[in-house]
Amino acid sequence: MYLQKLSLVNFKNIESQTFNFEKKINCFVGNNGVGKTNVLDAIYYLSFTKSYFNPIAGQNIRHHQDFFMVEGEYLVKERSEKIICSLKRGQKKILKRNGKVYDRFSDHIGQFPLVIISPADRDLIIEGSETRRKFIDGVISQQDKQYLSSLIAYNKVLSQRNALLKFFAANRTFDELNLSIYNEQLVQLGEEIHRKRKIFLEAFTPIFNDKYQIISNEKETVNLSYKSQLNSIAFHELLDAQLEKDRVLQYTSAGVHKDDLVFEIGTYPIKKFGSQGQQKSYLIALKLAQFEFIKKQSKMTPILLLDDIFDKLDENRVTQIVNLVNNDEFGQIFITDTHSERTENIVKQSNNPYQIFNL
Repeated sequence: MYLQKLSLVNFKNIESQTFNFEKKINCFVGNNGVGKTNVLDAIYYLSFTKSYFNPIAGQNIRHHQDFFMVEGEYLVKERSEKIICSLKRGQKKILKRNGKVYDRFSDHIGQFPLVIISPADRDLIIEGSETRRKFIDGVISQQDKQYLSSLIAYNKVLSQRNALLKFFAANRTFDELNLSIYNEQLVQLGEEIHRKRKIFLEAFTPIFNDKYQIISNEKETVNLSYKSQLNSIAFHELLDAQLEKDRVLQYTSAGVHKDDLVFEIGTYPIKKFGSQGQQKSYLIALKLAQFEFIKKQSKMTPILLLDDIFDKLDENRVTQIVNLVNNDEFGQIFITDTHSERTENIVKQSNNPYQIFNL
């Protein structure tokens, strides 16, 4: 699978532009602010129906315009596929595949697998647990439709249970039977989500460790572990134990929506004890492991987006990353960089066909 052509209209700072891409390596170079990352985000949009950098869809429309359109033409197993995603202010987003409108965007996830590595990934280290849960969910959902359905259903039931707890507090009432209906649904969905997250981490962690060892030249050890209340107690017992607390707080204080990933270098949190280079290496290893995992599960080679990843890395780590992606395991790669000379030197080493777009 590869992206042959990309057409943008009023997407972020881009008025109208069309790109024809090389099958292997495509680079966007230019000063900060010219729109390099926006082009990568448009490619991301075609796979995930949303921006990687700005979740508010309307803010991706160019200033003083009423709509945006992102159109991509792919070649998948010798078959041409056209994806169009468009949004008009005040209206619903529209997603089409070969002219047919999707009823549910979730049906599209995983059809055109993609992995992005970006400076924004640092949020995985510095932000709260929600960001890390989104990472796990994003990886599993690309190849497991049932998991995505369970996740959507869980969040809906969670919202309904929270609304009921608020209703009880506002009306000074309590109906245990009514609450138990939501508890049963939450337990059934939550335990399935927990089971699949656990299985995923068992398969994913060794791949991640392997990638980090290559990038760091085996100079450091890292750990990645799954933190969940359900690791040590059954979900229905957890809900019973937290009931009084939930009634006071007026929301569900325990469950898989509180799960987290623990990132460590040695035996210490990487957030506090990792240098910028180590943190960046950790995140790149995480994303390259994501790439390998999705490829194995989906039997398709994902598109790889590398946004400004060579900054803040020493030459040795850059060389190791180039060596990692310079093999037949990888398909189409998109790179952004402010240094055109550095980019050209890096891609020349690959001995693969490449194209450089000066923006």
